[in-house]
Amino acid sequence: MNQQAALQGSPLKGIKVVEFEGIGPGPLAGLLLMQLGAEVTLVARPGPGALPKDMTPREDGLLSRGKRRVVLNLKEDHGRAHALEIVAASDGLIEGNRPGVMERLGLGPGACAPLNPRLVYGRMTGWGQDGPLAQAAGHDMNYVALTGLMALTQRPGHPPMLPPTVLGDAAGALGFALGMVSGLLAARSSGQGCVVDGAIVDVLAMLSPLVQIISAAGGFDPGVPSVFHDSPFYDRYLCADGRYITVGAIEPPFYALLLQRLGLTDVVLSDQMNRSAWPTLKARMTALFASQPSAHWTQLLEGTDACYAPVLNMTEAAVHPHNVARGLYRVTPEGDVETVRGLRFLALTDRATAV
Repeated sequence: MNQQAALQGSPLKGIKVVEFEGIGPGPLAGLLLMQLGAEVTLVARPGPGALPKDMTPREDGLLSRGKRRVVLNLKEDHGRAHALEIVAASDGLIEGNRPGVMERLGLGPGACAPLNPRLVYGRMTGWGQDGPLAQAAGHDMNYVALTGLMALTQRPGHPPMLPPTVLGDAAGALGFALGMVSGLLAARSSGQGCVVDGAIVDVLAMLSPLVQIISAAGGFDPGVPSVFHDSPFYDRYLCADGRYITVGAIEPPFYALLLQRLGLTDVVLSDQMNRSAWPTLKARMTALFASQPSAHWTQLLEGTDACYAPVLNMTEAAVHPHNVARGLYRVTPEGDVETVRGLRFLALTDRATAV
């Protein structure tokens, strides 16, 4: 087996993770680790899940597929004993219950540590293991709101918005997966496991430094027009076919190319950050983009340094040439769009070939 074949998508090959059934970010973190090569055993509850029926993932759905599924009643001695046997043979554990639930079941870190001192015990929650909100219910939108990130999307006359389950749950799962891998690396070298407190609010705070830097420089001062909300060169625009496109030409050379491609050659480049001139230019660009269908602007701007992308739905994203070339998605026979893989890994000696 050559180096590339050995690397193929499996840097965590040989790592065993037990995932106690949950919703949202916990199962996604399990999928992310599995995509990196880990072997994941899903301990499922008997009976229906916690979500409404029309939101309950299928047993063979993307978040569960490829995981070894074991149905156990953790409130019974036999089920609990079987679960502890799986824990004893695992490198990592994922659970997403409220603080104290696993302890009451006899499956908390204190019960698991004597059986497996190298265990990395991952706790995926919204609010964390402690703090005033630790025992409160919450969902994606609540966590994003509390961290200050949701307010960044608010514009005059428009409420704050965010894509459902992406910024909170999915970003939380990604940060939690990083924590699990970090714990696994530490356990491998030290022989000592740890508890990973994977609070979504903590992960979102980790994502905030870029925003904090911009805010400290005055980029989000109340009452001052913002590049991200008010400028003509960073916005989404409605086209003649009712579709939206986006431009984000912040850097002066990219801004110059955008104006040149749009035929706005009379605009003074050095006035890019003249906020008093923004409303007039934005009105011109709004009318210009509305004069042609989105396909026209895609042909003119996509792939250039004008910082352009059309706003696609999930089905369209699955067949976009760039995403197809990178092998990001597949469409099931039922028409569902699914992400195919996680990160790619390249052989160090052959940077041109992805594996």
